[in-house]
Amino acid sequence: MLEDLRSELNDLDRQLVELIARRQEVVQRIGATKRDTGTATRDYGREKVVLDMARRNAEAQGISPRLAETVMTMLIEGSLQAQEKDRLVHASSGSNQRALVFGGCGKMGGWFADFLDSQSFAVDIFDPSEISSRHHRINTWQEVVDDYDLLVVAAPIKVSADLLREFLPLKPRGTIFDLASLKSPLRQPLRALADAGCSVTSVHPMFGPDTHLLSGRHVIFCDVGVASATDRAVRLFDNTMAEKVEMSLEDHDRMVGYVLGLSHALNIAFFTALRESGEASSVLADLSSTTFDAQLDIARAVAGEHPPMYFEIQHLNDYGRAPLSALADALSRIRELVDRGDEAGFVQLMEKGHRYLVSTSKEA
Repeated sequence: MLEDLRSELNDLDRQLVELIARRQEVVQRIGATKRDTGTATRDYGREKVVLDMARRNAEAQGISPRLAETVMTMLIEGSLQAQEKDRLVHASSGSNQRALVFGGCGKMGGWFADFLDSQSFAVDIFDPSEISSRHHRINTWQEVVDDYDLLVVAAPIKVSADLLREFLPLKPRGTIFDLASLKSPLRQPLRALADAGCSVTSVHPMFGPDTHLLSGRHVIFCDVGVASATDRAVRLFDNTMAEKVEMSLEDHDRMVGYVLGLSHALNIAFFTALRESGEASSVLADLSSTTFDAQLDIARAVAGEHPPMYFEIQHLNDYGRAPLSALADALSRIRELVDRGDEAGFVQLMEKGHRYLVSTSKEA
């Protein structure tokens, strides 16, 4: 009896996968039509219709609307990813052009090498590490730098600054940009290249190398005085669904001090406090709450990242001390309120935070 039921379930699972494949075929045809007619890849109104219909159908069938919504959301994301990739391939913005990615064996460098390859650039990489790559590798670059239309620096922050300085006497003909998450150490060499007449700009993809769909993701472009170079970097993302943001180098680092520096420091403080508490993490997990679980997941991800890079983000940012001071002051204030039993002050602190977060939310 059990085996018969499992066999029936296996058959249903096979049918589900077949239906997904059929759905993807239709999606590909829709994507081609959108591409040919110049229609945007993402249609939020249509997505709402699809999700609302899924919830209604789930309720009619007596199953969880949330389950149906989750499944349909995953299918929509898969569809958008396929359509975005198809647009990049057909755009062929890199046809007959060559790109050299410095640090192309790294995670973000590898992502960008693949991204350019999808746009028909002939991609080479330069990377002193022994990590393998599917892209063609060159051992020296100084003599061939003028062979490339695009030079992408995807190295650690200090290494990126040194590479930009090495470009200066060579004055490469191609467009140069870095992918550094911090711009303070790069300001001088970037502006020196601009003053020397080079086509140079600065880019910061606000996502990790595991990102497949750029919808809802942000890419920051920092013009250093060569508008044509910034425009060229921006155009690389024209056929994606990424949100493109332009700002100065100074504004970038001031904002990143909070977006990255503060959030990193908060999570490092969180897991450090847990570790030094002497309490076993397994016991704490057994007693966890929804808030604790969510925070623990984020802290675990931060703890698994590359510590030297996280230190650079904290230490090399000219604007990085203010967020750390604000965090220390906020923790001191909370402790003072608790120590003196000031419930009214504590409530006021939370209410002010709520008003701030609501007023600055994306939905506001």
